Order: sequence, then structure tokens, then C-alpha cells
Amino acid sequence: MRLFKTTAGMRCYLGLYGHSKKIGFVPTMGALHVGHLSLIQGAKAQNDIVIVSIFVNPLQFGPAEDFDKYPRTFEQDLKLCEQSGVDAIFAPTAEELYGLGTWDKGVVNANPQLPITVSVVPPKSMTDVLCGRSRPGHFQGVATVVTKLLNIIQPTNAYFGQKDAQQVAIVRRLVADLNLPTEIMTCPTVRETSGLAYSSRNQYLNPQQKEQASVLYRGLQQAENAFRAQKRDRASLLEAVKTELALVADVQIEYVELVDPTTLMTLDKVDEAGLLAIAARVGSTRLIDNILLRNRQPIVAIDGPAGAGKSTVTRKLAQALGLLYLDTGAMYRALTWLVLQSRTSVDDEPAIAELASSAHIHLTTDKDTQNLTRVWINGQEVTHEIRSLEVTGKVSAISAQAAVRQQLVKQQQLLGKQGGIVAEGRDIGTHVFPDAEVKIFLTASVQERARRRREDLSRQGQPLVSLEQLEKDISDRDLSDSTRTIAPLRKAADAIEIQTDGLSIAEVTERIVNLYKQKLFLSQPD
Repeated sequence: MRLFKTTAGMRCYLGLYGHSKKIGFVPTMGALHVGHLSLIQGAKAQNDIVIVSIFVNPLQFGPAEDFDKYPRTFEQDLKLCEQSGVDAIFAPTAEELYGLGTWDKGVVNANPQLPITVSVVPPKSMTDVLCGRSRPGHFQGVATVVTKLLNIIQPTNAYFGQKDAQQVAIVRRLVADLNLPTEIMTCPTVRETSGLAYSSRNQYLNPQQKEQASVLYRGLQQAENAFRAQKRDRASLLEAVKTELALVADVQIEYVELVDPTTLMTLDKVDEAGLLAIAARVGSTRLIDNILLRNRQPIVAIDGPAGAGKSTVTRKLAQALGLLYLDTGAMYRALTWLVLQSRTSVDDEPAIAELASSAHIHLTTDKDTQNLTRVWINGQEVTHEIRSLEVTGKVSAISAQAAVRQQLVKQQQLLGKQGGIVAEGRDIGTHVFPDAEVKIFLTASVQERARRRREDLSRQGQPLVSLEQLEKDISDRDLSDSTRTIAPLRKAADAIEIQTDGLSIAEVTERIVNLYKQKLFLSQPD
């Protein structure tokens, strides 16, 4: 693991080793805990190189806040990062990151001796709400340091925790507004056994205060139970939280709010999704927590290696559950058809990126057969055209292009916004729908997949290939799929693995249907 304290060193390292690699970035202020390590694990699973920054940013602390006493455990942080497989640490000083200049009175800075002139200003509608009310200038400081770090590292993906939901929404907005080529990944909040969300500031709490602080999550759980009982209005949800928090007198509420998770605007009720957020003090320690409330049908995400039966099982599962089969392969075929129709060369990636970014693909399930996915692109149905040999011969080359994948993943996520879908692929549960309610990793031994492939060839009347050759081909394909730069095969940490050796399609489908029903049952109110 390398340690860099200067921008020049960090950029030189990335110039030498980051070319054509996926770079995952985890920005931190140090004092690493289990929550940070989960972000690093997420970055490790989805990228070739993982960079962690450790920098206590003076810009995001108010004059009366805990900048001076904020926990600093640098040596311990280095050990944890090395044990977690981090490739490089970026730990600049404030002078290195912000340089010298004239003190800007508009910037709240805990260290008035440090002249800082740079400032990124997010929309006030997002910074002056929730925590912004009591921490003026905080999110401006966060936006400034994150923008600088993203420009220095230029990562493929940057990882943030759901606990800091307001920060995540603001960073997503600035990345969109500034057209930064980084995808913002949000990882679930990691909690202690009591339900208390991990935070660097938890170390300020004594054992009694830690126990008292766990009421924050219990309050959120009460609101979640009310939500499942169809109470979707703001008053009912906030009342559920406050009633639980009132049971612990030493917890002083700063706010309990229901807002849109993207815009942070106040919601009167939850139509699609709502962010229920809390800030409170236990003793002198300020803590935050939140949950997302989604009014949608579940999403079933199925990943696994080639030949494990994903497509057949997914189609059968969608039919059994009455959900939409999100045929992502058909979407790539539809775009390939459009490329061919427009007589664009498959090597002209910029032109294909233009087509992909402006194309609108629509999928439905045929009501008569419940099997056939009907496909439209830009208003024209191409259900049968996308199965032509010409499309089949070009779809792999086009789907391997980064810009194509980026645009189609956006469309897939938009199609899944209301839930009620079953989707399959290589990274559906880790990247496309990381918040899917049911995640399945469908697999089978190389020997079993080779046997199935040989039976398929026999049924299709094609020349038979030896089992040994098929096993070698499948092993090579597994290695290629799991190490490819774009959309590598990944098993989500919370996915349920189903080994299908010796199981029929019907048996696998039935098993997943039962898992889906168990999930729905567990989500029902008591």
C-alpha cells in the first residue's frame, strides 16, 4: 500500500498504474470504523484500484465545532486500510490541498490562520435544510473538498455511506451539475448490535450514552412499521419517531424530518420515496441517522456466471410472480439494431455514445404468452428485429463499450424506479440495483454447466464438443467475465447463493419464489 501526501505524488501514481483501470475512491476524515471498512469492501469488489483519502477538512467545521478534538487515529487507519487491501492512501495537509491565497470571509473555517480562497457552492435549497440549519457553511465545505478530491483522483466510482444522506444528495447534485465523470455509490448504513449507526463520533459516548443513543434507530424503526401499515403522511411518520425518542429523556432532538431523498425538499407524504432523517444530541455529542422509505414493489436481482440458467429462471420467475422481466440483453440488442439502422460503424464509439444517450428503450411483457418481452426503441417496436443474426453478430462489441453501458444502466434504473421487476446479469445486485429487496447469485459447477451445454448442442442438432473442451471454455469465460473492466461478474455481499447442480429449472424457480414470499412476509407489519 502506498501513502501520498502531495497531489503530485498521487497523480503520478495514478498516471503510472491507473490507465484503463477502474478506480474506486473512498473519501474519509480518518478515525476509520466498521462503516468505513464496508465502503472499502464495496470499492474493492467493483474496481481494480482502491484509493482512500484521510483528511480532516477544516472547511466543514464551524467555529464552535469539534475540529481540534475530532478523533485522529492516522497510524491505526493505515493498518486498517492495508489489511483491507487498499492500494493507496491520499493524506494531504490543508495547505497542500487548498494552497495559499487570500482569506475569504464567506467561507466558514475552523482555522482562521489558514487562507483559503476556493469554494464550491451547492444550491441553498439543499444546504440550508436538515443539518445545514445548525451547521452553516458545513455542506459548502464538504462540496469544496469532495470536488477537489474527485478532480485529483478522477475515480470511476466514489463511495459514501447512506448514514450521511444529505451529504450524498449534495455530492450527487454537484457531480451532475459539474458533469464530473464519476459515479456516486451509496452503501447501506452499518450498525452496532444495538442499532446505533457506526460513526467516528461514537467514541465520544460512554457506555450508558451509547445505549441511550440506540433509541434513534428504534424511533426510525417505529416509523418504518407505520409506513408498512400504510401510514404515508408526514405527521404520522414524524409522530412515530418522536414518541419513541421521548422515552429517553437525555436524548435532545435537533430535528426529525421527512424529505425527498434526491432534492431534500420537505414531503407531506411519501408517494415514491422519502428520507426520514434525525439529528439529536446525547450529552454533548451530535448524532445523525436516517432510513429510506420506498413505496414500490420489490426488485429481484439475479446474477451469476454464464450457463447457470439465469435467463430461463428469470423469465419463469417473472411469470410466476407477475412481475416485469427486465431483459437487459434485449436493451443492448435494441441499441445494436439502432446502430446498424443508422449505418454507424461499431468502432465509432463517440457516435454510438450519442445514439445511446438519446435513445429511449421501452419493455413490456406480452399479456398472451407471458414469456415474450416486447421491445421498443424511440417509439418503434423491434421485438423480432433484435433477434436477427446481424444484431447477434454485433451486440457483444457494442455492449462492451463503457458509454453504452453507462447510458443503458441509467435507463434500467429508471425502469426499476417503481419496482416490480426481475432482472438478471453479472452485476445487477451490486451495481444496477444495489438496493434490490431480493438478491440471488445463481451458480453451478463448471462440470454441470458443461453437461447442460452439451445437451443444448445435441437438442439443437449442432456438432458435439467434448466435455473437456466445454469445461475449459466455461472456465475461460468465468475468468474473463470476473476480470473484465466493464460490468465484471460480482456476487453482492447480501446475495443468497443458489447452487443449481442437480436441480431442475422448476425447482430453482420455486426456491426463489419462496424466498420472495418470505421477504414480503417479513416486510409486513406485526
